[in-house]
Formats: sequence, C-alpha cells, structure tokens
Amino acid sequence: MPPFMIVAHGQPSDPDRAEAELRVLGAAVAGHLPGRQVQTATLAAPGRLAAALAELGPGGHVYPLFMAGGWFTRVHLPGRLALAGAQGWRVLEPMGCDPDVHELAVKIVAEAGDVGSVILAAHGSGQSPVPADIANHVAGLIGARLGRARCEAAFIDQAPRLADLKELGAEAICLPFFAASGGHVNIDIPEALAEAGFGGRILPALGLDARLPALIAAAVLADKPVCAAECAWRRSYTVCR
Repeated sequence: MPPFMIVAHGQPSDPDRAEAELRVLGAAVAGHLPGRQVQTATLAAPGRLAAALAELGPGGHVYPLFMAGGWFTRVHLPGRLALAGAQGWRVLEPMGCDPDVHELAVKIVAEAGDVGSVILAAHGSGQSPVPADIANHVAGLIGARLGRARCEAAFIDQAPRLADLKELGAEAICLPFFAASGGHVNIDIPEALAEAGFGGRILPALGLDARLPALIAAAVLADKPVCAAECAWRRSYTVCR
C-alpha cells in the first residue's frame, strides 16, 4: 500500500500547535489503516512538508484537510509538493468535498437536540465561488434532512457575513465548517457572532468530531483524485467524482 500524508493549512501565528493537533489526528487515522505509513504536515510549518516527504519516499497519496476544492488543491498544493521534492504523489479529494463528511455535519446538528436556527460558519473566499458553494450545499442538506426552518451558511471572508446576521434566538446553534481549531474558530467566529447578538451555542469545529478519522481512512482507501475543474459544487458534483 502506498504511504499517505494528511496536509493542512496550519496556523502561521502558532505553527507548532497546529502541527501537534494534526499529528494526533494522523495517529487516529492510522489506527484505521494498520500497516500503512502515515505522516502529517501543515503548510505553515517551515520545512515540515519536505521532511515528511523525505521520510515516506515516492509514490504516496496526499489527503488535503481543506474544506473546499479549487485553487488550493488543484494548483497551490501540487506546487508546494513539487517544491518539496515530491515524486509520484497523488492529491486526493479534500475533506470538505466528501459526501460522508457532509452527512457527519447533519448528524452533529441532529445530535444537538431541539434547536432553533442553524448557522454553518465557514471561511468563504473573495476569489472563488467554490468554498461558498460547498458550505451552502451542506447547510441546505442539514435544513432539508432535519426540517429546520432556518439553516444557512455565513462567512468570515465574504457576504453574508457572520457579524451581519439578524434575529438569532437563544436556541440557535452554530457549527463551524472548519477542519481544525485555530484563530478563525477560537476567535473570529465567536467575535463575529457576538457582534451579531448571537446568544446560542457554538459547537466544536466539524473537523474535531471523533468520527472523522474513520471517514478520512475510508476516503484514502477509496483513492479519489482531486477534481481537475474549477467547478461550482452543485452543478459539477458528478464531475468531481
């Protein structure tokens, strides 16, 4: 079996902490894949990607712990791999594009109990519609499956912004559509929701759920390559597969 590596953005302001958290996730995923070499690396930690590649050798698979496809998975990550000396490595579909991860988001909200409004907090992008397309798809899926009157995505980096949300009651919940903790989850989302007058619960980030390692292991075994197209999620779902 080829080795594989989980790659995340990391935290430029605190790269060591993000690296440590990712190693814990990697160990949990490895527990579902006995006998397979597993490494982790964040792009923010200087030299870490090259060190992991040197340890694993050629011909492995990269699982991007990103919440959307697009430029990062099609251009930036392959470029970073090449600069780090990767030979024969294959980039798989990112976490945020996995339908099983979308289903996990539905389960998390269902397990939160009888709640009011549901806000899916995502990063968004001023450069590409793809991150918002995926977040809106997941919010729509949650609303349709659970019959919530209000279930919507709101963003840090584009409209509709979290800080501009209105009429959020005390029974509302927010699920951060993020792969890990960090400044966006721990600081930006709570501050933006406080500005909006949010009085409900903020759940842990989706990527921190204990069921995620098994889903990552299944995705690695499925060996789905990253989508080659700059595509909107709903229109091109089958193309991405």
